[in-house]
Amino acid sequence: MASTLPKKSPETGRPTTPPQDRPAGRIEAHGIDQIPDSERRGRPRDLFAVWAATNVNYLSLVMGGALILMGLTLWQALAVLFVGNLFWVLTGLLAVPGPAAGAPSEVITRALFGVIGNRVNNAVTGWLVSVCYFALNLSAAAVAAFALVEKAGIPATTTVKTIVVVVIAALTLTISVYGHAVIMRLYVPITLVLGAAFAVVAVAVFRHADYAYVPAEPLHGVDLWAVALAGVTLIASGPLSYTTSADFSRYLPRTTSKKAVLGWTALGGFLPSMIVCSLGVFGATVVDMSDPQSGLAKILPGWFTPLFLLALVLGTISINALTAYSAGLALQAVGLRIRRTVSVLFDGTAAVALTLYGLLISNFLDTVSNVLQLTVVLLGPSVAVYATDIVLRRNRYDGAALGDESRGGPYWFRGGVNWSGATALLLGAVTSGLCVNTLYTGPLASVFDGVDLALPVGMIVAGLAYWLLARKGIRAATA
Repeated sequence: MASTLPKKSPETGRPTTPPQDRPAGRIEAHGIDQIPDSERRGRPRDLFAVWAATNVNYLSLVMGGALILMGLTLWQALAVLFVGNLFWVLTGLLAVPGPAAGAPSEVITRALFGVIGNRVNNAVTGWLVSVCYFALNLSAAAVAAFALVEKAGIPATTTVKTIVVVVIAALTLTISVYGHAVIMRLYVPITLVLGAAFAVVAVAVFRHADYAYVPAEPLHGVDLWAVALAGVTLIASGPLSYTTSADFSRYLPRTTSKKAVLGWTALGGFLPSMIVCSLGVFGATVVDMSDPQSGLAKILPGWFTPLFLLALVLGTISINALTAYSAGLALQAVGLRIRRTVSVLFDGTAAVALTLYGLLISNFLDTVSNVLQLTVVLLGPSVAVYATDIVLRRNRYDGAALGDESRGGPYWFRGGVNWSGATALLLGAVTSGLCVNTLYTGPLASVFDGVDLALPVGMIVAGLAYWLLARKGIRAATA
């Protein structure tokens, strides 16, 4: 006779209840609180579509084409593309704590920086950077939508442009507000639709590409290394910006394979990014990819142009929905006692305001774009500290303890700050800043003839510093 006793969790020894369905038609109730075992379900492979949909987009085409515009040969550009996209492995690693803690990245990082220190971390590397990326992506989608509106015979007046931006933002925020269940359900068909659209682009690009392309003045020596490293940093900025990958794995059962979470997340980012960025690389050998929308229109079938523009808009909606979702969680983690839905709408409103100001009034978005080129100074060290903590802690995260923000709590540390994490991040960021050669040339970049080593140096310094400063404390806490 089968036992009627409830099953017990192997981790806690407490009775568990079967996972419950989370209807996609309902707004997600959870914010930064821990997801109970009864609501954990799904498979690691479900993560593939989430990350694939975010990389089949306009930005990937732009970045791929930029490698050729920077002066690389076709095969040099493809090599740089491969190395830069390997950073998706780190995005996969940062997703691993989600099932273990049942908490989003914005809460898990309390283990790295402390309750108060993590609020500052979330305000800058979480909320501010996310809103800026949202605005930049929204502006890119708006430009494609403006072209689509004009093809329909409607003049793109200021009023029309405003309406277009608001409509795209509204569609994006609807997905973000409904939350995790809708994202997991919707991104499979979105990935398939975008895949089909970009398959048509691939046929046209590969038919016309110059497979023997070499720039008129090939780069050599230090100049080649400088451009190659700049290209790797450009491509790596994509995966490095997703320090929030645990936000989308936290609903998986706590016993989910760590390797599977890492693998499916990394593959979902790496494979589509390689393919779509490669289209930008190959396309740049025959057309001007400084404006991919106009450049590719010269080799795409005429009937496909409106569909291509729609695909660009859809791709941007998919990436921005994830960005707004995580930005909403970041705003809660900063300490604002508001519902996730309210925080998401607040983020969207700020991003729309930035977009309209940039598109209609000034070149503000150009300024923001330039500033974001420097985010690698913070994001690289931040990812390095986070990844090192996962390795040192062997993914042992207590979601309930992480939710305790009280003085004297397990993650309060000294004065609410984990000085090991804060010091390591600061050392990494300062060292990285000395190596920058983008908006300014750092002193260490000058020493190395302009070669920008900000990404590798910042990550190595931050990771090593955290290892040395935190390992004894972490080992004692997890023994």
